[in-house]
Amino acid sequence: MKNYLFLPALSILLILPACNNSSQTGSQPETNEKKQKVSATKTADLARFKKFSYIDKQGTGSEAFSFLMPVGWIFNGGLIWLTDNPGMPATAAFTVSNPRGSEEFEVFPNQPFCWTSDQGRLRLFPVGSKYYGCEVRPIMNASQAMQQIVLPRFRSQVSDLRVVREGAVPELARVAGANAQQQAGLITNYDAAKARIEYTLNGTLMEEEIYAVVEAYSFPIQTWGGVVYNTNWTVDYIFSYKGEKGKLENASKIFETITYSFQVNKYWYNKYVQLVEYLIKAEIQHIHNVGDFSRRLSQISNEIREDNLRSWENRQAVNDRIAEDFSQYIRGVDEYYDPIEERAVELPSGYDNAWVNAGGEYVVSEDPDYNPNIGSNLNWERMQRR
Repeated sequence: MKNYLFLPALSILLILPACNNSSQTGSQPETNEKKQKVSATKTADLARFKKFSYIDKQGTGSEAFSFLMPVGWIFNGGLIWLTDNPGMPATAAFTVSNPRGSEEFEVFPNQPFCWTSDQGRLRLFPVGSKYYGCEVRPIMNASQAMQQIVLPRFRSQVSDLRVVREGAVPELARVAGANAQQQAGLITNYDAAKARIEYTLNGTLMEEEIYAVVEAYSFPIQTWGGVVYNTNWTVDYIFSYKGEKGKLENASKIFETITYSFQVNKYWYNKYVQLVEYLIKAEIQHIHNVGDFSRRLSQISNEIREDNLRSWENRQAVNDRIAEDFSQYIRGVDEYYDPIEERAVELPSGYDNAWVNAGGEYVVSEDPDYNPNIGSNLNWERMQRR
């Protein structure tokens, strides 16, 4: 059974002036000066992004995940390594926020649980206790988990919290369970929910859309008293999009860009999966600190197994589905071809021009005369919509 649940995998754009354009000398052609003045006056038509790469310093020392982040925004958080859970030794918790506004994209840490029909084990490990790093608690559906776990644990610090609307997301559950392994006696269940909430934070009325998936694996165990069922279940893929009330929908395209571009590094993921297998099979009793994880990871092969690659691809599909659900009422994103990295990249729709430079920055603009090369010491290349 595989249940390597550590990341989801992924904010509104920061509106910036046109690449520090300034008046040119008389040697500059008049046409360029005219274009420069036009571009400088249309700041609202411009958005810039840059690839953000998170390096797993505690573990592999290499990139764990990446995504496109609006230039000027702030990343806080990262991977959290756990020494008591062999099935989930790492999880992610981070925010991507606008320092000049209230918009924020957040990934919450996965919440691992376990349950059993074995009354003897429940007497030893009652509800609320920990069993191999998992909290003992009866399984819930996604809506119950949202109300009883996600909101109380992650939004208890706000005031006047109210749920405006909530509902199931069956398509998200279907995508999350697409690659579930079929084993004799194994019972799998996937459920997904979302909630729109409002609350007051630092005197500002906020609204937020939160997603969560519940994944559960139950399997029979033969005991002297008969067959009992043990269940490992996790609340994961906990994403949220937040902004001041009335402004959240305006941020949708950029939230979607961040989520679509979010990608777990497949080489990091391959090593992580192998570490989980190693811990579960034999060595969890010998693991006492994060340094042990790091040493073990350094010994694991970089060769990616086919089943690990399929699992990685499935996680990317779940991230895409969350983005699609949140932005289903708008045009969303357009796909462009990046001539520098020679790959497709998705950027907010509704813009006529898109450019990229060798530093991994992207800029989109509605101004047909805008050229980021003017007044810049960087080399920008225009991208073609696909």
